[in-house]
Amino acid sequence: MTPCYSWFELLYYWAGLKFYDLVAGTRMLHLSRYCSAQESVELFPTLARKGHGKSLKATVIYYDGQMNDSRLNVGLACTAALVGAAVLNHAEAISLHRDELTDQITGARIRNNLTGKEFDVYAKVVVNAAGPFCDEVRKMADKDAHDIICPSSGVHIILPDYYSPEGLGLIVPKTKDGRVVFMLPWLGRTVAGTTDSNTTLTMLPEPHEEEIQFILDAISDYLNVKVRRSDVLSAWSGIRPLATDPSAHDTASISRDHVVSTDVNGLVTITGGKWTTYRSMAEDAVEAAIKVGKLSPSNGCVTAHLKIVGGDQWDPASFTQIAQQYFRMKKSHSGKVIPGTMDTAIAKHLAHAYGIMAEKVASIAQNEHLGKRLAHGYSFLEAEVAYCARNEYCETAVDFIARRSRLAFLDTDAAGRALPRVIEILATEHGWDKARKKAEMANAKAFLETFKSSKNAQFDDGKHSSSKSIFSLLKT
Repeated sequence: MTPCYSWFELLYYWAGLKFYDLVAGTRMLHLSRYCSAQESVELFPTLARKGHGKSLKATVIYYDGQMNDSRLNVGLACTAALVGAAVLNHAEAISLHRDELTDQITGARIRNNLTGKEFDVYAKVVVNAAGPFCDEVRKMADKDAHDIICPSSGVHIILPDYYSPEGLGLIVPKTKDGRVVFMLPWLGRTVAGTTDSNTTLTMLPEPHEEEIQFILDAISDYLNVKVRRSDVLSAWSGIRPLATDPSAHDTASISRDHVVSTDVNGLVTITGGKWTTYRSMAEDAVEAAIKVGKLSPSNGCVTAHLKIVGGDQWDPASFTQIAQQYFRMKKSHSGKVIPGTMDTAIAKHLAHAYGIMAEKVASIAQNEHLGKRLAHGYSFLEAEVAYCARNEYCETAVDFIARRSRLAFLDTDAAGRALPRVIEILATEHGWDKARKKAEMANAKAFLETFKSSKNAQFDDGKHSSSKSIFSLLKT
């Protein structure tokens, strides 16, 4: 929903979104539409009728897709493994190998960051898909290679679900300072963002308090509820790899599209882009690799119609089978096994997160007595930790709370409370000793401290006072 506080805005956005419908063609989800002020506040009760001294004239509603990026990411890795790829988690390229005669890149020295062991891999073509860190890999191939990445920081915050109605979000294409701001329902909570500013590269980017406050201030202009810093359940920063094409004449131009480069000793680099174009990015990278390596594939690209693991034969009603056929067997602190229902919220969560593989998770919850929720108010189950450890390369506590589920991103405090049980289950699955469990707790707490929720943020503006962190409680 795009709110319009002048008739010119309404005409401008309505016309633009109708053109958006036209461009979408047969892939359009639904037609965008005009919505009166009265209907708008009925659909979006927290929408302000007045903004910047002007009355709400109307809104324009358009439709877009949404996904759980952690589940899609791991689903892609597992699908690749099923069709023959060798997938390695927590691996780092520390140097590249080259042919002494041609100087072409022929492989890499890899370090297993969990064990510290190093080994060599070789290939006809090496593809550099290191995101914002791709320049580091390019300089392994050629120390004089020019940077093509201009890293940009994007901050998002998570708010309670009552900030936005189910299935309907708010987007303001131009705020009072010219930036875009949105507020969308996401995984049972509300995500709001975003900022866009230059940043330095780091493995653990952190949001700044002024960025969080900017988002809160921006959305408060369009809501009739008090927007409070204490409502922020989680806040995080990510790095966008905005790229310049090294072969372009105008190297100053920065693109949000992806760039494929083969300019450094036969190393194929794919960078830039976004989630919505990831498959075409991969196709372009493979086409470049075929050309560089003079390969002769037996067929063309097949990924346009390849189902991601769990997606085959899935349908929106598949959650009903989970709810009807399985129980959540929960083990109490005394060791007693207590049966519980597989309620609709949990069944839907499992079906949406795991597709047809949800039955395997539900079976673990029932047969191995791992049916408890990991955190109050969330549908994540103990069984998911065991399933991910066995089937999805989940090797650390952070892997689960951030990269197999999105619990850390949804609620930092809840993720902190879930940590002891997550580590306990992973220790059982992987045979960890006390030292490893202690190290996992320390690493996970350090990771969660980069999420500036209302529980662990440090306030400097004199208007707020910080509350005791959950992590200080975990130490006692």
